Amino acid sequence: MSKIILITGASRGFGKLWAKALLERGDKVAATARNTEDLSDLVAEFGNAVFPVELDVNNREACFAAVEKTKTQFGRIDVVINNAGFGLFGAIEETTEKQARDQMETNFFGLLWITQAVLPVMREQRNGHIIQVSSFLGLVSLPVLGLYNASKYAVNGLSETLASEVKDFGIKVSLIEPNGFSTDWAGASAFQTEPNEAYGPVKKAFFENATPDSWGKPESTAGAVLQLIDSENPPLHFLLGKVAYPAVKQVYHQRLNEFETWKEISAQAHGH
Repeated sequence: MSKIILITGASRGFGKLWAKALLERGDKVAATARNTEDLSDLVAEFGNAVFPVELDVNNREACFAAVEKTKTQFGRIDVVINNAGFGLFGAIEETTEKQARDQMETNFFGLLWITQAVLPVMREQRNGHIIQVSSFLGLVSLPVLGLYNASKYAVNGLSETLASEVKDFGIKVSLIEPNGFSTDWAGASAFQTEPNEAYGPVKKAFFENATPDSWGKPESTAGAVLQLIDSENPPLHFLLGKVAYPAVKQVYHQRLNEFETWKEISAQAHGH
């Protein structure tokens, strides 16, 4: 049976790739974008199987309306893919208040609003799958992406908690955590802070470490995402790309060693 899937940020990048892959295999997709003209090619190819929804995820009321429109259009919602988001490049000291708030508003709060909106639908159905597009930078961190890291750590904390709250309703939660991929995320969709020359060396080192091979091919992700959607027992954390796993493994090993080194002093702090 075909699935009904709501995807935010479907105008480009992962969102559009995955929407097309789902439509090609016969699923029905509610695709959101700030400008639905960006979805006209999907509509031309797939007709009524795709339902374009104009949406700025920063608007909470609009998020609830988008979910309601999708349920009215298709009768149910089997899967939500919270994909809308963008990257902010720059040192933490360089980041303006507006840049920091905008980053959290879209990457975290927009995802939260869609999640809150769809939960009553999925609870009533007694099934559903909420897929949050996070990043391996919600598990480890890199310099020059401080606010982006923070937004994805917040998404991970929220979603891990959500999974424990909704499992008895038959609702599954997964975090897709890609390493870098050659989407618009680091290009047209990205924002930059005003540079402070004091951070020149750390930025130089960061960009020199980003070799062409470290960026995955976006079109190669579709098969993996379809398998995640079809899984009876999907993982909570789902790494995408060959860079993510070794990076996360190394950092977690270092953390455990650090905890071990300080465990006696940590225990003493308990007081009894």
